[in-house]
Amino acid sequence: MGKYSRTSVLCVGLAFAFAATSARAVTTDAATQDIVDTAVGAGSFKTLAAALQAADLVGALKGKGPYTVFAPTDEAFAKLPKGTVESLLKPENKQQLIDVLTYHVVKGKVGASDVVKLSGAQTLNGQQVDILVADGKVSVDNATVLKTDIDCTNGVIHVIDQVILPAVDNIPATAAKAGSFKTLLAAAEAADLVEVLSGKGPFTVFAPTDEAFAKLPAGTIETLLNPENKAKLASILKYHVVAGRVYSTDALAAGEAKTLQGQSVSIAVQSGAAMVNNAKLLATDLDASNGVIHVIDTVLMPSDTKQAALMPHQMIETAIREGAPLFNAGHADECAKVYMTTAKSLLSMEDHGMSTSVSRTLQTAVNKAEHCSCSNTQAWTLRHALDSAYNSMQASTR
Repeated sequence: MGKYSRTSVLCVGLAFAFAATSARAVTTDAATQDIVDTAVGAGSFKTLAAALQAADLVGALKGKGPYTVFAPTDEAFAKLPKGTVESLLKPENKQQLIDVLTYHVVKGKVGASDVVKLSGAQTLNGQQVDILVADGKVSVDNATVLKTDIDCTNGVIHVIDQVILPAVDNIPATAAKAGSFKTLLAAAEAADLVEVLSGKGPFTVFAPTDEAFAKLPAGTIETLLNPENKAKLASILKYHVVAGRVYSTDALAAGEAKTLQGQSVSIAVQSGAAMVNNAKLLATDLDASNGVIHVIDTVLMPSDTKQAALMPHQMIETAIREGAPLFNAGHADECAKVYMTTAKSLLSMEDHGMSTSVSRTLQTAVNKAEHCSCSNTQAWTLRHALDSAYNSMQASTR
């Protein structure tokens, strides 16, 4: 992705103090009014009150709760492009208005002393707002907190200087705008999954970048995109999708997540890096209107034995089709590179479909080729090992 809209990888709490910012807590006597009446009585939230009325949310925010409201002032609404507020208040745009307003509300009473423990908070909209400190100011998404801890009988209000807006693009549209998921989108199109991922959801997608797909052995993507491999491609892509909107902190706490493919992926911190199976998380919590995207650096492969065996089978076929002509044309060094890349890719797969003895033979060939200075010997050493692996896989799928 050219520029990620959210910081990477799995922030587990952000230590800051509101006292260090320009936002000052408002001290009040014991609360006697609910959130709506408190906002109306303040006199600086007239637009917010009108919007709540138009969205039929007054009753909800006068209810038991408790709720935390990041309340934009009238000046905050005035900063929106001309005509925006008037458009949102139209009856035909009621759902859009609800989406915007509920993005300012968090379930539970989250005071300033609790905010210091958070890097984000999930809103009633379903999406998450980012909370961070920079240059001595506390921010909620792109809004600066002006005042905190305005106590109400059913929650608390924190005043902000901008209207914060939820993501409006669905998962495929969000990925397309990012610019670095072209291969993923092409694969989703070929597997007839774009419509599904554009639906209501919500979904969580572990999205491999174009660079992640480029790491696959030569010919793998082209093979998967063939119509006869549509079911296999769909299975692989579904292995990257989880039902529900699962943010990074929740995913890490759970340790695993069941995918739409049926199998589960493991999620853990290994050697200081957040991982999904063997893939490193590059960025997390990228909101879409119908879910959330986490960016990964490796394509995940489900551990179905026959499928895992068939994929390496095709990888070897592709390598030989590419490498043999190079060798015959006198380019043994280039041929050896092709074979080496495929051999290492096979060995790095979680389920490569090879027996222990065949895998050991292939690893020995790789080691031998790496310490050999003769290109011809490198190529033939690797070719013999790949042939052995190929024959073993072919036998296992009969």
